Amino acid sequence: MKIYVTRHGQTDWNVEGKTQGRADIELNEVGISQAKQTKEALKNKNIDLIICSPLKRAKQTAEIINEGRNIPIIYDEQIMERNFGEFEGKKIKFDEFWDYNINPKYEKAETIKEIIGRISNFLDGIKGKYKDKNILLVTHGGVSIAINCYFKGIPVDGKLINYCLQNCEVQEFEI
Repeated sequence: MKIYVTRHGQTDWNVEGKTQGRADIELNEVGISQAKQTKEALKNKNIDLIICSPLKRAKQTAEIINEGRNIPIIYDEQIMERNFGEFEGKKIKFDEFWDYNINPKYEKAETIKEIIGRISNFLDGIKGKYKDKNILLVTHGGVSIAINCYFKGIPVDGKLINYCLQNCEVQEFEI
């Protein structure tokens, strides 16, 4: 089983440095172009199923990647972006926000351990349900951090921000 992971293409909020957890922001022109480049990069990969966040930016990315391939797409809320709660739409310093050893708690935002737990449960589920399939996950930066924690472990220093995929970057994992 292979799992390919990509983050959605660029949005205006990415450019502006705004935190976009559950905000339903669309791709900008650069993001559309990035998705087309990712489509080209994945064209020779054997992908049986796409599992995608239901947020617009991820859906648009998945639909562009899937043009002409007709791979079944499942939209799954489990791989929605981290709930950034009170930080949604704001510019924040991500170093502490993504420090596992500090694991800051907030009034409304999902903690690091909560998102890692949510994504670990999701990955455990698809390993059993789709064990003979190659899957493309189209998701978000925060989710890519949690996926990397699942496959690579938590770095000793607890700094997770370096695990974040860039827009439309693709990673491949084999189970």
